[in-house]
Amino acid sequence: MRPIEPVTLSAEPIRLEPLSLDHVPGLQAAAADGELWDLRFTSVPAPAETLAYVETALAGQAAGHRLPFVVLDATTGEVLGSTSYHDIVPAIARVEIGYTWYAQRVQRSAVNTTAKLLLLTHAFETLGAQLVGWRTDNFNHASQRAIERLGAKRDGVLRHHALRRDGTVRDTVMYSLTVGEWPEVKAHLNWQLIRQRP
Repeated sequence: MRPIEPVTLSAEPIRLEPLSLDHVPGLQAAAADGELWDLRFTSVPAPAETLAYVETALAGQAAGHRLPFVVLDATTGEVLGSTSYHDIVPAIARVEIGYTWYAQRVQRSAVNTTAKLLLLTHAFETLGAQLVGWRTDNFNHASQRAIERLGAKRDGVLRHHALRRDGTVRDTVMYSLTVGEWPEVKAHLNWQLIRQRP
């Protein structure tokens, strides 16, 4: 697998750019749309935690196991949310997509489907990934449905796996998509985007 380096990916209606400290105010505004930090099973930062959230993401990038993106409106440049490649394992050409969240007003729109299409295309067709994975909280049913709509396969549940922000321990639902499954999933995602257009 090729090295995962900062890159800008774009397709209407969004642009994914490498996350930077300059994006902190925009991320704070996006998270405030729906007060997303109140959801106990997400990683969305509260306003006072946003700087540390970005610094942690950038530290993961410096360590080589994460590549964080900011999700922008392609026309206005407004920050809509964030997403990342993470748990990057070059030796087995595996990468996961996660730390994904969007302002409430763009949830269940073309934004997430487009972002996933961009990230999956780059992972499989440019980086040479053999498998892309996802993980989510067992109580985050909306996230599970969104991952399943992409065409990913549910691998199983890691019980008592990770701490939530409230100190409880979550079970983690794992999903994956292999390079062999990618052509059909790509065709389906493109069809979904065509169908969503007015």
